[in-house]
Amino acid sequence: MPSLLFCGPKMAACGMVISIWGVIMLVRKQDVLICCLQHSPSSDPHSQVGINCFSAAAVYVAVGAVSLCQVRLNKRQEYMVT
Repeated sequence: MPSLLFCGPKMAACGMVISIWGVIMLVRKQDVLICCLQHSPSSDPHSQVGINCFSAAAVYVAVGAVSLCQVRLNKRQEYMVT
């Protein structure tokens, strides 16, 4: 059975830290995100910034999810007897 483990525990922890940092930075810019939700996408520069923030948020969530899976797989690997 192929293993889904492709990074070590330190790299997975680093991915979690980067993901958490990204979420904190996006929360600090939530006024732009709220502005984007209230207005329809147009040529308004705030709308484009909001869309970019949502895209970045999706990337941070994906990095966090993959990192969390890798951390759990690394912990399971420690307890497995080969």
